[in-house]
Amino acid sequence: METRLNYLQIAPETMKLAVALESHLAKSGLEQSLYHLVKTRASQINGCAFCIHMHTRDARAHGETEERLYLLDAWRESPLYTERERAALAWTESLTHISETHAPDDVYEEVRKHFSEVETVNLTMLIGMINLWNRLAISMRSIHPVKKSAAA
Repeated sequence: METRLNYLQIAPETMKLAVALESHLAKSGLEQSLYHLVKTRASQINGCAFCIHMHTRDARAHGETEERLYLLDAWRESPLYTERERAALAWTESLTHISETHAPDDVYEEVRKHFSEVETVNLTMLIGMINLWNRLAISMRSIHPVKKSAAA
């Protein structure tokens, strides 16, 4: 697989705006563990290897455990996630599959039990942003770093 084009170099002003929003969301008050779980889960759903690599690495750097990262794809069956995280992960899945789910009321109501109005907007923006990043990385064939000994 070859990278199609480097969107960061080709459209720096556009990318600067996306990075600014991303930086704002990272400091919006959502806990770092939740921030990284949401980004990783959406990236898993979308099949973005570049983003999964990046966000699991970032999550570990911020103290996330390997066990929770390994089990993220099966979060509903694991007791390792808080009710707040579960609400955010369900919202993440719903919005990432929005053409199928149409953001159902029951999932939204669960989010609202655990998140303030401002947090709900910031969480929704975070989910939208990771879906944007996934679409950029997948469509432009971004390739995650590979150690030479691990390459096929």
